[in-house]
Order: sequence, then C-alpha cells, then structure tokens
Amino acid sequence: MTAVEPGTKRKRISKKNKSAWRKTDIQDVEQFLEDQRQEERIGTFADKKDEDLFVQDATPQKAKTTVLSVKQKRKLNAQKPMRSHQALENTSKVQDPIVKRNHVKQKKNGRNIELEVCNPTKPRHRQANSDRAVYYTKLEQRLEAKKSKKVVADKDIWQEVDFRDAIPGLKDKKGWISRDLALHTAGNIGKKVVKTHASLHHKTTRAKKFELPHPGMSYNPSPEDHQALIEQVVEREEGIIKKEQHLKRVTTSMFAKVTPEERDKRHLQEMSQGIEDEEEQENAEKDDDDKPYHTINAPVENKKKSKQARRNELKQKELQRQTELKRKLKQQTADLIRIKSIRHELDDEEEDLNDLKKRRKQRAEKAKFEPKRLGRHKFEEPDVDVNLPEDIAGNLRNVKTESSLLKDRFHLLQRNNMLPTTKAVSRKKAKVKKYVRNSHKEPGVSYQDLKERRKVAAAAAKVGTATIKI
Repeated sequence: MTAVEPGTKRKRISKKNKSAWRKTDIQDVEQFLEDQRQEERIGTFADKKDEDLFVQDATPQKAKTTVLSVKQKRKLNAQKPMRSHQALENTSKVQDPIVKRNHVKQKKNGRNIELEVCNPTKPRHRQANSDRAVYYTKLEQRLEAKKSKKVVADKDIWQEVDFRDAIPGLKDKKGWISRDLALHTAGNIGKKVVKTHASLHHKTTRAKKFELPHPGMSYNPSPEDHQALIEQVVEREEGIIKKEQHLKRVTTSMFAKVTPEERDKRHLQEMSQGIEDEEEQENAEKDDDDKPYHTINAPVENKKKSKQARRNELKQKELQRQTELKRKLKQQTADLIRIKSIRHELDDEEEDLNDLKKRRKQRAEKAKFEPKRLGRHKFEEPDVDVNLPEDIAGNLRNVKTESSLLKDRFHLLQRNNMLPTTKAVSRKKAKVKKYVRNSHKEPGVSYQDLKERRKVAAAAAKVGTATIKI
C-alpha cells in the first residue's frame, strides 16, 4: 500500500489494463527493499560492536596540523590499495548460499622462483641463492667503483685513433694482418671494436673548422685592414648588381614595349587565329563540292627498266666505286707526305687534353673547400658585417654590434657540411569567412520573425514573376 500524506486526497486511477499499473507510486516499497538488501550486505547496527560504530578521539584539541610534503604524500598513497582494484574486493556480508563449496586451488605451471628463493628445499635452490648473492655483491662493487671514478677530459675527441695501436701484434709493418682479421682477433680476445661504415672514415671537406674573422671587422681596426674589408664588400656588391643587370637585360629588356591598343589588337588577332582558318576551310569545301571529282596524285604507270638501262646503271656504280678507291689511295699518299704535321696535331691535341685534366683536377681540389649541397637549397655566403668609418667607436663600450655569435656558428656548421641549408618559410594565414547570424542582424528581432519575413518576401517575389508571365 502507498503512504498518503494527511490533508491530501488519494488520486483514483483505473487499473483495468496492465499499462495502468505503471502509474502506481511504489517508491516506498523499493526504498524498503533497498534498505533490506543494504543490511544484508553490511549488517545491521545491532550486530556490530561498539568499536566498529564509535571511534575514541585521543588527539588534543589544539593540535597543530602538519603539512606533508609531496614525497611523504606519495609514500602514504603507496601504502593504500589501488583504486583500480577496489572493484574486485568483496564488500558484501551476504552468506554463501552453497555452504559446502569445493574451493580448488589452481596449480601454476612452471617453477615458483619466489618460493624457491624464500624457502629453499633442494640443494640446487641453495646453490642458486649463494650464486645470486655473489653476483649482487660484485654488481654493487662495480657501481661504487663507477661512481668514484673521475672522468679525465684530457683526450681530443676529434682525434682519429687506430684500435690496432693499443693491441700489440695486430699492426705489422709488412701488412700481413689485414684490418678485417684485426677486428676478428680483437673481438675474440675481449676487446671488441664496433665496425663503422667506410663513409665515416673519410672527410667530406678540407675546409677549416674555424676561420678567423677579417682584421677589418675589429672594433678598433687599422686603416689599411678596414679599407681592404670595405673594398671586398664593394666588389661583392658590384658582382650582385652586375648579375641583376644581366638578368634584366636578357629577360625584361628583350621584349619590346607596345601601347595598350596594340596589345589588345594582337590579343584579338591571336585569339581569332583558328576561326579564320575554319571559315576558309568551309569556303574551300563548298567550292570543291561544285567542281567535278578528280584524284590528287597522278595515276601510277608501271614502267619497267629495259636491259640497256640496267646495264648502264651497273656501269655507273662500278665507275663510282673505282673513283672512290682512287681517292682513298691519293689520300693515303698525301698523309704519308704530311706525317710531321699530323704528329704536331696529335701533340697539340694531347697538350689540350692534359690542360683539361689539370683544370678539372684544380676544380675538384677547389670543391673540397666549398660547401656541398645537402638539401634543396644551395649555400650562399652571408653578408659581411662591416662598420662604416663614422660607426667605429674605438672601444668596446660604445661599439655598434653588427653580427650575432649564434648566427655565425650556425652558418659555419652549414659551410662545413654539418647542417643542410635552410630558409625561413612564411606561412599564409587561412582566410576565415565571417558572417553575421540571422538572430544578430537586427537587435530585438528573433530568428522566427526573420524566418517569417523571408517567407513573405519569397511569396511576394513569386506573385511578381507570375504577373510578368501573364
């Protein structure tokens, strides 16, 4: 039965159908059953002891609250059970309906190492424990020695050292022991060497690792050095200007300038080029339709050569062959006469070839000092930092800085083929299309009003088009 509050009239509901029973309020019954199930799980207050219900407060009233550090909080949280395992814990106190349940312990496959270490029962277990203790003592000694060992920084890390120098007997003067055999022997005697790729052992550039700046770049340079630096900068700028003028001369200046009227006339003539040809072709086809049909090529006649013509042709071929043979014999006789001049020509050709080889060798030697192309961009020498005569201060306090140490080191790494050449990329911002919402176009007008206005305007436009058609 449902409880009815005093002063309220019970609402009569027809319960003729099954669906009508859903309207009945059974909340009090469900609450009673939920309380009963809760008591079965955790027990009633009558069954619990006083120690479970009450806690004696033994702390003083004016106790100072201790602020725990992060490390202490972590230690306390580590002692608590994990929240992810709380769902697996059985908090219910409902008795098992099956009293005599056969709990079978599953046997683990393999060895239980933890049990063997804690409770050794066999001689091999005890031997393993003793070996393990010896290993851990040696490991602790190695770690202590590693901590106490001081790192000596008196070694040049860029120096190329051959591992055969440290192992006697592997490097002989006669060369009986190869490098591969030395690597194999070093690995077998406990001094294994990591074999690196052959490309790591040859230098990619012969340029200096560090180049001193020009003396004219000093904060207090001599007049001669400063003038030499200015001449160097002027020479480079003149080269750049000359290159730009050349590009302008062979591109922009090559094309003649025309007036806008002439340009439009040429454009119209170019666009109508195919139309005139089509019209002429159509006119020619009309004219051809009026004329009688005839073939383009002349009729082929089967004319066979006579025996006399064939005989004359063979005579001409034989005469031509005899003439070519006489010419070759005459050329050989002339070559024998001019042996000296031919020898001089061959000497000149060999000298030109040697000069070409020498120039190629010089070019290859020069390329060893130039930066390689590691990426898509070619390395370009940065502008030389130079101060004008009026900007030279003469002391470090008032000097005008013209360069950055970080940029100089970065360009040096690119010049020495350690970093690929890059360029700053400026990304365009995406164009965002902005529009005003319909509900924000006019203050005080709702979206529904705007929708009705659009409907009225569309109906008026439809009526206007209908009248025009009539």
